[in-house]
Amino acid sequence: MHKLLTFNNEKLLRQALTHRSYVNENPGEGEHNERLEFLGDAILNFISGQYLYCRYPQKGEDELTRLRSALVEEKQLAKFALEIGIELRMRLGKGTIRDGGFQNPNLLSSTFEAVIGAYYLDNNCDVDTVRAIVEPLFDSASKHIVETRSNVDSKNQLQEWVQREVTLNPPKYVTEHTGGPSHAPEFIAKVLIDGKEYGEGKGRSKKEAEKAAAEDALAKLKKQGLLT
Repeated sequence: MHKLLTFNNEKLLRQALTHRSYVNENPGEGEHNERLEFLGDAILNFISGQYLYCRYPQKGEDELTRLRSALVEEKQLAKFALEIGIELRMRLGKGTIRDGGFQNPNLLSSTFEAVIGAYYLDNNCDVDTVRAIVEPLFDSASKHIVETRSNVDSKNQLQEWVQREVTLNPPKYVTEHTGGPSHAPEFIAKVLIDGKEYGEGKGRSKKEAEKAAAEDALAKLKKQGLLT
């Protein structure tokens, strides 16, 4: 078993692996993993930023930002989840399982983030302990894959254009949960630049919706001849 799934507090691990859909069907099973997901997301962003800063001393802020986005994007985190065997341990509701929840990249990535958050708490909030476990996973994501993905990251492309042509302030994303069942939620995002709406997108996660909004904005800019 991977070290990320070895806990002193098994109850904490169980919560990290528990999706909202499971709790909805089993009300006595305690809390779902969304708070832990929030914590894990913050920890991964910090560790990945430090990791890339040290690994690529020759790269500037823009390149490092693209690399970090690629390293912690949904599909990459889902691969990490599969690498350590999270899909075998996830606690999902029956409807979510029927809809292929064990292979759903959004569920895999969010559960991975929750496990990271829980592992951090289980180790007395020692980020170095988490780093020692996570960095080998980062190493497993080849440089070629990470850099290729980062080069096509729509949110970073839009931010670069905005800061080059409009304002130093980054684009602002306003994202709302619009519905859908717990195992397949729907989100809509709008991207604002200096308070003006530039694009809109939908997705099964906030990240997906924001990416779609950025892609919509880029497409409109190209149509207007403002971006080549």
